[in-house]
Amino acid sequence: MTPTATTAVPSADARGWRGQWNRAADVAARLISDSLLALVARIGIAGIFFMSGRTKVEGLLSVTDGAVDLFRDEYRLPLLSPELGAHLAAYAEHFFPLLLVLGLFTRGAALALLGMTAVIQVFVYPDAWVTHLSWAGLLLLLVGRGGGKWSLDRMLGIR
Repeated sequence: MTPTATTAVPSADARGWRGQWNRAADVAARLISDSLLALVARIGIAGIFFMSGRTKVEGLLSVTDGAVDLFRDEYRLPLLSPELGAHLAAYAEHFFPLLLVLGLFTRGAALALLGMTAVIQVFVYPDAWVTHLSWAGLLLLLVGRGGGKWSLDRMLGIR
């Protein structure tokens, strides 16, 4: 009996390197869920900002003179006094990462840190765009997709 037009013949792609690649990609997509990506993004970017915030304080949240000096001598943000800038940055770098780790108001916290990233890029370290772009990539994922199923947002029904 000869094959008819309805007999399925595997294409060269299904047997070749592209087929193997596509099968491996399907396995990776099943193993690495969007919620896992969101969790890793939340913890990763939270760690970066939280550790930066810790350099500006002593004890729990006492802003150091060194942090104020940094805002006066190096950062020089327009429209903000060094004292106000140091306090706002130190508190934001503690508060918003905490929200991200918890997955609570994830989109808002990520948007706030994205705004901080933009300020840092434009006014403080314009040559560090590669670093800031990597931060923005994680933050945009969280703004666009939210905290994932392993977040307080999901438990509380917050988008």
